[in-house]
Amino acid sequence: MMSKRKIFIFIAIAVIIVSGFIVYMVQQGWFIDEKARVDQPIAQPVMDVEPVLEIVAEELGQIWAIEFLPGTPKMLANENSGSIFLIDTETLEVTGITGVPDVASGGQGGLLDIAVSPDFEDDSLIYLTYSASNQAGATTTHLARATLNLEELNLSGVEVLYVVEPFLNSTAHYGSRVVIQGDYLYMTIGDRGDKNFENHVSQDTTNVLGTTLRLLRDGTIPVDNPFVGDPGVLDEIYTYGHRNSQGMTIHPETGEIWQSEHGERDGDEINIIRGGNNYGWPIATYGCTYATGQDIGVLPEERDDTVNPVHYWECGSGGFPPAGMTFYDADGFLDWRGDLFVGGLASQYLAHFRVYADGLEELEPLLADEGWRFRDVAVGHHDGAIYVAVEGRSVSIIRIVPKPVE
Repeated sequence: MMSKRKIFIFIAIAVIIVSGFIVYMVQQGWFIDEKARVDQPIAQPVMDVEPVLEIVAEELGQIWAIEFLPGTPKMLANENSGSIFLIDTETLEVTGITGVPDVASGGQGGLLDIAVSPDFEDDSLIYLTYSASNQAGATTTHLARATLNLEELNLSGVEVLYVVEPFLNSTAHYGSRVVIQGDYLYMTIGDRGDKNFENHVSQDTTNVLGTTLRLLRDGTIPVDNPFVGDPGVLDEIYTYGHRNSQGMTIHPETGEIWQSEHGERDGDEINIIRGGNNYGWPIATYGCTYATGQDIGVLPEERDDTVNPVHYWECGSGGFPPAGMTFYDADGFLDWRGDLFVGGLASQYLAHFRVYADGLEELEPLLADEGWRFRDVAVGHHDGAIYVAVEGRSVSIIRIVPKPVE
């Protein structure tokens, strides 16, 4: 027979396991009624309106990117395993798009970002970033463009514009965000999880891992890129020294490109991207190692050859792991115009920043009690709402709507 001591130990271990699983389920939002707060204020009133939560789409899978078609209430949404949805945000009708290229969706890979051509009404082009594999099963980040037929609801003429080298047997840190500004296309590439901090790929400019690329919209390299003519740097590199930038947006007034970047353990950053610069990873960072909490490199202010972040979460802070981001430039929340909103993953809240000339002030977070991870953010100029792709038990896309205060 089992002794009383062994029975006690067995029960104690079982309680610990069950308690841990319950904590995990709570963190993942398993016990949250995801519709409980719908149509109720989620923050203090902003002037004469109050922010109210509405659900736009449910059970679409893991949405990594959302992007509006210019001048319309229609949104495209990338689902990580390889689907694209067209969502009418007025009727809430959701339809699938066919013709999507095959993706490798293991780990952090899959169908990543989407960008719509600024000339979409004329050229019907969209741009995609995604991970795909070679015959040996190794993967890397791809950039492609295709024609979107809104009547047939399909993609045609898929053209691969850029393939990151090398292919690797890793499913970590693909990036990848893409934005278009005028004739230029900017694309983030992750460091693929490289742990060789002494000789890191992000500081090796003979490859594009851990960089921001600048290409023309047809995938060719601009002759005015900052490193063109430098034999030690690939021509397509715009900035380097990045770890894994999963958010990128353009400031609506200054035209500056902003990025959010994951640190190692904490060390998460928000940066303003300027061509030709080294952003420090891993030789200058506020993060530390996952396993031991030891410093990695030096603090950014201790070097004059790297660029300091605009905002950061230092080692020991708990971090933020930032994802998609956008500036609010609509008319629904007038007091929020010019503010920056950044999705938080493990932190499970939507960060709200006031932007000043000398940095950012983090304001009260939004939706911190929902148990969601926030993957991407977009502004609906037709309704003034803030749209967010979330990772919840069933909810996929929500919006924060300006409702008149009664």
